[in-house]
Amino acid sequence: MSESIVHNVIIIGSGPAGLTAALYTGRANLKPLVFEGLQPGGQLTITTEVENYPGFEHGIMGPELMDIMRKQAQRFGAECHFKIVSKVDFTTKPFKVYTDNDEHLAHSVIIATGASAKLLGMPSETEYMGYGVSACATCDGFFFKNLRIVVIGGGDTAMEEAGYLTKFGKEVAVIHRRDEFRASKIMLERAKKNPKIKLITNTVLEEVVGVNENGKKRVTGAKLKNVVTGETYIHECEGIFLGIGHKPNTDIFKGIIDLEETGYIKTSKVNTKTNIEGVFACGDAQDHDYRQAVTAAGSGCMAAIDVERYLETLHG
Repeated sequence: MSESIVHNVIIIGSGPAGLTAALYTGRANLKPLVFEGLQPGGQLTITTEVENYPGFEHGIMGPELMDIMRKQAQRFGAECHFKIVSKVDFTTKPFKVYTDNDEHLAHSVIIATGASAKLLGMPSETEYMGYGVSACATCDGFFFKNLRIVVIGGGDTAMEEAGYLTKFGKEVAVIHRRDEFRASKIMLERAKKNPKIKLITNTVLEEVVGVNENGKKRVTGAKLKNVVTGETYIHECEGIFLGIGHKPNTDIFKGIIDLEETGYIKTSKVNTKTNIEGVFACGDAQDHDYRQAVTAAGSGCMAAIDVERYLETLHG
C-alpha cells in the first residue's frame, strides 16, 4: 500500500537521537513520522539504571527514560509507529521509505538507527545483561567500584574498556581467545603497564555465572575455558564487560549512502548531512567515538535543525 501524503520528515530509529530529532522537528511543526524499529528506545531499553543523563539527579531506568522521551516528542505532534524499515529509495524525490509492503514518502529523512553491541550469543549473557553484564564501560563502570571485573576481547575496544574500568574496579582481567592480541601496540603496552590489569590468553568465556536472590540478579563469576588445555574454571567477578566492538545498524543503506569501512554513516564534520541532499544521520549510526545517550540526543537535535533549514530552502 502506498501513501499519497508526502511527509516533511521521516525519522528512522527511536533511541535518544531519533526521539530528540522527533521532539525538535515536532516543535518546529514539521509533524515528523517516526519508525521505531527492531528495538524501540534503542540500546537504553536494555540498560537498567542511567545515572549520567542530565536532569535526573538520582538516576532513571533506561526504558523509563525512553518512554518519557517518546511521550514528550508525541506531545509536539510526532507520530510514532512500532515498525521496521525494510528498505529505502533515495534516488528520486520525494524519498521513499518502506515498512513491510507500505511505501511512505518524505521530503527529508533522518537516519537514527543506532548501533548494536556485538555479543557472544549465550543465554546467560542475555539473562544478566544490565545485572553485571555490560557492553559499555563509560555507561556502567561507575557501578563497579572496588569490584572484580572481566573484559572479553583482544582489540583496541577491549583495551580501552579495561583501562577505563581500572578507575573503578579493584582488578580487571582481560580474556582473549588467542595468544596474540589484535590491539594496537600502544594500547596493548598501556594495558600491560597497568598494575590493575591482568591479561589472560587462549581463553574463552563459556558462561556467565550468577545468582537470583529474591528476584535480584547479580553476576558472581565467569566460567572460563582454556582452549589449549581444555580446562574450565570459575573466575570470580562481579562484572563482565563485552569489549568486542559495536556494529552500526546501517545494512539497509549499503550502496545507497556513503558509509565508512566499518559501516558507520559518513556525515559532514560540521553538521549531520550525508552525501545525499535531504538525508541526515545522527546518533550511534554515525558516531563510533562517544556512543553516549547525551551525545546521541545532541546530534538528534542537530539533525532536526539541519532538516528545518533544508526544508526552508526547499519550500522557500
